[in-house]
Amino acid sequence: MKRTNISSGTPWEPIVGYSRAVRVGDTVHVSGTTATGADGKIVGVGDAYEQAVQTLRNIESALHKAGARLEDVVRTRIYVMNIAEWEKIGRAHGEFFGKIRPATAMVQVGGFVSPEMLVEIEAEAIVTSRATKKPGAAKAKRRKR
Repeated sequence: MKRTNISSGTPWEPIVGYSRAVRVGDTVHVSGTTATGADGKIVGVGDAYEQAVQTLRNIESALHKAGARLEDVVRTRIYVMNIAEWEKIGRAHGEFFGKIRPATAMVQVGGFVSPEMLVEIEAEAIVTSRATKKPGAAKAKRRKR
């Protein structure tokens, strides 16, 4: 199976030796993702909800680069600095995944690489085939009648 590494361009990827996402076949694994903005700074400093939203936007971007969508996500893992903020973080997760409802877990951790980071999320997706009409399929169906 073909393997595709997806980079977000952060300086940490080559230093640590990881990819933002990796696609092998129809499976996409998105690394632990934080609320890092395009400028490399943390979005929503001090606000767990805003960080969760930005983190999920970053995951959505990585999925798109890998040819997947949020609808393909089957599992997320949410790591938080303060479990008392679970409702804020859960609300953000629900705004992105409320109808998709992947399997998930939320756990409190001792810290992240930056003290400004409050949330980190991983995701796994299985890209399902998109039903498309084959050219001429409608004609063939009409002829059968």
